[in-house]
Amino acid sequence: MKRAMWLKSIGLTSVFLAGAVLTACGDDGNNAVDGGVNGDGDGEEEVTVRLTGWQSSPTEQRYLEETIEAFEEEYPHINVQMDTIADQYMDVLQTRLIGGEAADVFFLDAFEAPRLIEAGVLEPLDSYVTEEFDVDDFEEPLIEAFRRDGQLWGLPKDTSTLALFYNKDHFEEAGIDTPPETWEEMEEMAKTLTVDNRYGLGIVTDLARLYFIAESQGGEVTVDNQANFTDPNVIDALQPIVDMKNEKEIAASPADVGAEWGGDMFGTERASMIIEGNWMIEFMEDAFPDVNYGVVEVPTINDNKGTMAYTVSYSMNEASEQKEEAWQLIEFLTGKEGMEIWTSSGLALPSRQSVAESLEYTDEAIYEPFIEGTSYATVWADDTNLPIINSNFENQFVSAFLGDQELEEAMEEAERVANNEIDN
Repeated sequence: MKRAMWLKSIGLTSVFLAGAVLTACGDDGNNAVDGGVNGDGDGEEEVTVRLTGWQSSPTEQRYLEETIEAFEEEYPHINVQMDTIADQYMDVLQTRLIGGEAADVFFLDAFEAPRLIEAGVLEPLDSYVTEEFDVDDFEEPLIEAFRRDGQLWGLPKDTSTLALFYNKDHFEEAGIDTPPETWEEMEEMAKTLTVDNRYGLGIVTDLARLYFIAESQGGEVTVDNQANFTDPNVIDALQPIVDMKNEKEIAASPADVGAEWGGDMFGTERASMIIEGNWMIEFMEDAFPDVNYGVVEVPTINDNKGTMAYTVSYSMNEASEQKEEAWQLIEFLTGKEGMEIWTSSGLALPSRQSVAESLEYTDEAIYEPFIEGTSYATVWADDTNLPIINSNFENQFVSAFLGDQELEEAMEEAERVANNEIDN
C-alpha cells in the first residue's frame, strides 16, 4: 500500500507515542531544518520563515523534517527554521505574541484557537486560499473548528479521533462473537467480560473524552460561553458511566488499576474494552505486540454515532513580515502532497479526505473506524472559556466517578466554580 511505501522510503521504526490526545510534533530544542536552501530559486531572494511547534516524539519530528525538506525542495529560496517550545506551549506562545517575537507560522490547537482569534493576533487566511487548494477536501468538522466570524484562521494539519479497542481473546473466552454496536450492547458485554481483576470497560474520565457523550441526550455542556453542566440532559448522559463504575462495578479508570493511561490499562489486559485514539495503535505494536485486539467505531448512543476529534492548525502570525512565504509553507504542509508525507506514519491521521484515501487508511480495518469517525466527530473545541470549563469539570466529575458524591452535586459545584471564574 502507499502508506507502507512511505514508511519504507523514510526508513523509520515505530516509537512509543505517549498517551496525549493531541496531535503534535517537535524536538527538544531550537533548530533549523535544512532542505536544500541555495538561494537561487529562479532568482528569488532567500527568505527565512520561522515555524513554531511543541515537543513530541522523535518519530513525529522525523516525519515533520521529511515534509519540510520536500517543501524546501519545491521552494529553494525559502528556509524553514523550526523552533520547538518544550513546555507550557500556550503560555510561551502568548508571551512571544505580546512581545512581537512569535514565529511566522505556529501550531494552534483547536481547543485554544478561540482565544487567539479573539485577541486579533492571527492572520485570516481566506484571501490566500485558491480554488486549486481545495478547502472542501478537508473534513468539515475539522475545518470548521478554525472558522470564526465567517473567516478562516488556520488549516488543520491532521487529526486524531476515538474508537473502541476490544480484546479478541477476552471476547472469545466469554463466548462473544462480535464487538458491540450500541452502548447498551457494550454495557452487557462489559458485565460478561468483568472477571477477577479485569474490568469489562476502561474509562478515561476527562471532558476531552466525554464531551460527545455528555451531549448525546440533547444537552449542551456550554451555553453562551459558560458551563452548563447542570443541564438535566447532560447529567442523564453521564450517569451511566458513573453507574458502571459504582453500581455495576464493570468499569474502571486507568488509575483504579495502577495504570498511567488507557493504553497501559488495555495493554496489560486489565480492561477488555476501552475508548481510545489512533495513537494507541503504534503504542500497542511497540509495548504490547502479543495482545490480540480489534478496533471498531464507538458504539452508538440512541442510534446516533458519536466520537471526539482532536485537531491542530498551522496558523499565521498577523505580525509576520513575510506573509507570502508563510502562506506558501502553510499551503504545502496542509496541501495534499505535504499532508501525505506527514500523516503516512499513522501517528496522526489526514484531515483531508483525499489523503486518507490515497494512503489507503480507509481500506485498513484497524484505521478505518478512526477515519469514518472524522466526518461526524465532535471537535474538542468550543469558545474562549473552554479551558476554564474543562478544568472545573475534571475537578468534580472524578469525585462522582469514585463515588465520593452524587453526580448531580458534583456537576452543580463544577458549574458554579467555573462560571464564577469566568464572571470574575
